[in-house]
Amino acid sequence: MRRLPILIVFLTLGLFANSQLRVGVFGGVANYLGDVSDKIYQNSGISLGVTATYPLTNRINIRGGYTYGKVKGADSLNPRQDFKLRNLSFQTSISEFSLVAEINTFDMNYKRWSPFIFGGLAVFHFNPFTYDQQNSKVFLQPLSTEGEGLPGYQKPYALTQFALPFGGGVKYDISESLRISIEIGLRKLFTDYLDDLSKTYPDVNDLLMAKGQQAVDISYRGDEVASGNPAFPSKGWDRGSPKNKDYYYFSGIHLSLALPGGENERSYNSKMGKNKRYGCPTVF
Repeated sequence: MRRLPILIVFLTLGLFANSQLRVGVFGGVANYLGDVSDKIYQNSGISLGVTATYPLTNRINIRGGYTYGKVKGADSLNPRQDFKLRNLSFQTSISEFSLVAEINTFDMNYKRWSPFIFGGLAVFHFNPFTYDQQNSKVFLQPLSTEGEGLPGYQKPYALTQFALPFGGGVKYDISESLRISIEIGLRKLFTDYLDDLSKTYPDVNDLLMAKGQQAVDISYRGDEVASGNPAFPSKGWDRGSPKNKDYYYFSGIHLSLALPGGENERSYNSKMGKNKRYGCPTVF
């Protein structure tokens, strides 16, 4: 699994070599939807990325990219009292390699702008953490907060996983080589543990014996709230909701530049005596 990001990079470079290549940068915000936050654009973090895009046809491109983002969530920000009393929180950085197909509504050899949609495959790495009462950073996956990896419980969740990116936006050609787009891209995940929260509480004694007092303290934090229950919940009580998997999403601005030396479709048509954007013959 760890070799997949490297493999994607080499496949992308091989595909794009000596081609009609555009390289780009992305900047915006990263967000998450899951058990700790069910509102869009809550607790936004930064997202940054680099891309390489190759046109397969006049309207379909293939784009490879790397994106880094930070997401977080906290029960303390939820208006529901039962969530506030649960008092859980998390943060994680996300490193993602993706390969997607873009489909433009318009042929941008004729028009300077176009709506577009995209979808594909990604592999990402995450590592959720929180802060204890002493404000010390604590990584969550090794603590088995829901008993993951303990005898009789589910397996530990992997920190590197697949995702299905999809989304859309609008592109605009600033010049013959420079293009800007505004886009939002969601990631459908196959894990519900991006926030280290999914199912039920483990038996407190099982957790204490296997992982120690810190795991118990972090698994249930309702006792840290003034009106919260000081007793650790019974085994099998709901801690999260496994019905829906977590999502993360990136929103922002993408700038791409056609590399010199590559013969893009527009310059090719100009050489053939046509300016497709304006429908006029080129005068030599």
